[in-house]
Amino acid sequence: MSERKSEDGKLYTSVSNTEVDSDRPNIEDYLSESLPEPHGKLRLRDLIDLSPVLTEAAGAIVDDSFTRCFKSNPPEPWNWNIYLFPLWCCGVVARYLIIFPVRVLVLTLGWIIFLSLYMPVHFLLKGHDKLRKKIERSLVELICSFFVASWTGVIKYHGPRPSVRSKQIFVANHTSMIDFIVLEQMTAFAVIMQKHPGWVGLLQSTILESLGCIWFNRAEVNDRAVVQRKLRDHVHGSDNNPLLIFPEGTCVNNEYTVMFKKGAFELDCPVCPVAIKYNKIFVDAFWNSKKQSFTTHLLQLMTSWAVVCDVWYLEPQTIKPGETPIEFAERVRDMISHRAGLKKVPWDGYLKYLRPSPRFTESKQQSFAESILRRFQEK
Repeated sequence: MSERKSEDGKLYTSVSNTEVDSDRPNIEDYLSESLPEPHGKLRLRDLIDLSPVLTEAAGAIVDDSFTRCFKSNPPEPWNWNIYLFPLWCCGVVARYLIIFPVRVLVLTLGWIIFLSLYMPVHFLLKGHDKLRKKIERSLVELICSFFVASWTGVIKYHGPRPSVRSKQIFVANHTSMIDFIVLEQMTAFAVIMQKHPGWVGLLQSTILESLGCIWFNRAEVNDRAVVQRKLRDHVHGSDNNPLLIFPEGTCVNNEYTVMFKKGAFELDCPVCPVAIKYNKIFVDAFWNSKKQSFTTHLLQLMTSWAVVCDVWYLEPQTIKPGETPIEFAERVRDMISHRAGLKKVPWDGYLKYLRPSPRFTESKQQSFAESILRRFQEK
């Protein structure tokens, strides 16, 4: 273990990471190897043996596969000696004082061009909806291309380009909000997305609204039924943009995939899987929304050397006879995970935002109390 500086000037502790198996290790192995066994005293193993609740808790401490899905790994430091440190300094100067201002100018120019064309089209072609939607789709693709250019994005697309068809859904793994931008510069999708505050929310309620995007509030329980109804209406519309859904429901660090929500897989229409894999050689594209705003995330991308990404459009899938929507979702997740080289974990991504219900907590407390009473009765 050693402390080194990264390219951003921050001090990191580098630790050699080994690939962790998705199966939880046996807690007894850890206890027997690392803990002494004092004579005549209560041992930790005895305490854990009192209840399955404590066993589960101890196992979670040893192998927290849920938290690992939402952690961003620090970059490997390379500026660790007198020969490499001057090169690192030159890189910082080049990225922040030369490349970053140029990228800001490119993005600013893109917004000027976009708004000067979008506003007249949006307001002057009110009576020509088909033509207006076609032009707006092209303009949204244009501004997304400017966003990708502002990161020096190197995006490689594999497979046929998506076409505008009715009764078709695209689903993809989710790493950051830039997933939408990366896919949108190729095809103008209508996306289902969490409603955001600030300038992102302003874009959602104005520009992206014209694409037929569907917004929801994760805190509102009633939004689920409304969103499901809007999904069905959008899918069966003949002139609507292709629908893009991120069924994980949250951003994952592009090393794992969490459970897919079944809503996208019970609409009785073909599902087109899309696998997205970011190369972390220059920057980690994972957006940890609990630790940084999207603006900060964009600045991190714009001050990096480049964003490198591969996108695979996979074969459309339909639900098989006798297959449930949950099984269908799991089969599609298998395809995406295999293609992008991601590890599957059996977790619901919404647990990232929710607390355990009182009923679940009370059941665990009851189980714990019964275990202790049973042990005392045995004594």
